[in-house]
Amino acid sequence: MPKPKRYMQLLGTSGCHLCDQAEALLGQCLDLSQVEVEMVDIADTDELVALYGEKIPVLRCIDSQKVLCWPFDERAVSCF
Repeated sequence: MPKPKRYMQLLGTSGCHLCDQAEALLGQCLDLSQVEVEMVDIADTDELVALYGEKIPVLRCIDSQKVLCWPFDERAVSCF
């Protein structure tokens, strides 16, 4: 029986070089057959800007609502 897929969001905004780095890192260290990552632009909602505006990029687990704020590396993502 296959493991259930995990769903995460990468919260950021366009033109953010740190968000681009985080996206590239996730592509390198996550097994995308096991994890689905949705890119979310925080600029689309005032609530997300208020919550994460100074913390992006942020990796958020949909199931647990836990967040991992930048800076993070491959090891931190694996533990998350």
